[in-house]
Amino acid sequence: MMHWTELKKEELERQFSPSLWSHRMSADDVIKAHVKALKEGTERARGLAQTLLNVPYGEGDGEKLDVYIPSTNSLDVPLVIYLHGGYWQFLSKEESGFMAVPLVDKGVVVVAVGYDIAPKGNMDLMVSQVRRSVVSVVQQYSHISGLYLCGHSAGAHLAAMVLSTDWSEYSITPQIKGAFLVSGIYDLLPILSTYVNEPLKMTEEVAVRNSPSKLVPQLKLSSSSCRIVVAVAENDSPEFRKQSEEYYKTLEASGLDVTMEDVANTDHFSIIEQLVDGEYHLTKLLLKTMGKS
Repeated sequence: MMHWTELKKEELERQFSPSLWSHRMSADDVIKAHVKALKEGTERARGLAQTLLNVPYGEGDGEKLDVYIPSTNSLDVPLVIYLHGGYWQFLSKEESGFMAVPLVDKGVVVVAVGYDIAPKGNMDLMVSQVRRSVVSVVQQYSHISGLYLCGHSAGAHLAAMVLSTDWSEYSITPQIKGAFLVSGIYDLLPILSTYVNEPLKMTEEVAVRNSPSKLVPQLKLSSSSCRIVVAVAENDSPEFRKQSEEYYKTLEASGLDVTMEDVANTDHFSIIEQLVDGEYHLTKLLLKTMGKS
């Protein structure tokens, strides 16, 4: 396949427009249905779980998270932090509790993190925010049996940035046992010239320092014991699929504990929407990774 630098701008924009690649419905409809599915799933989760909403993890008014708590007497309580997608400019934690629907039943705490999307927030800020949210969660929930991360699309990028943190600048070093990186972007350079970057206004320098693909040595130092799952949708665009495949290969070549999941019959949106279902392949894999199957 051609290198992204050889693609014309229109083709690059098409490759990084995931809604154009769904086989289920039109581009506009797939995005509307996505927001609706995530909202409905989050409403269901808020009905099923005990919740702590808008818990601050920092000083900023966007620096809040939601906690979905299972009713369990078990001492073996894993916690998964979910980082939402939306190309760093859409969505929020308000649509991000859906995966608690099957997980709280199994005695898992789910935390949905809010961060300042563009244009209010820039890439450096968002990365700093999600890192601080993880530190805050670890400090508040020191009794959990294991810490896990899950991120979708832009959230998978942010989760990979968390795994690639030099924690010496923070008060603690979180021990992240597992990470699910779903349909993510790990090299930001190809999107610099696309519509995605218009509200982000990233320079090349900003894109390079926030590209997980360039930070694998740091990930190896910080997260060598983390089980990483790189998941991609069958109907993600070729460039999106390439982002996952290349990141997976780089991690594997560095000797990290990483597996690749190519999820059949999914597109960029359904691959994460279906985490509302306990029988879905990725839900089962997540539970198995947490020792909760």
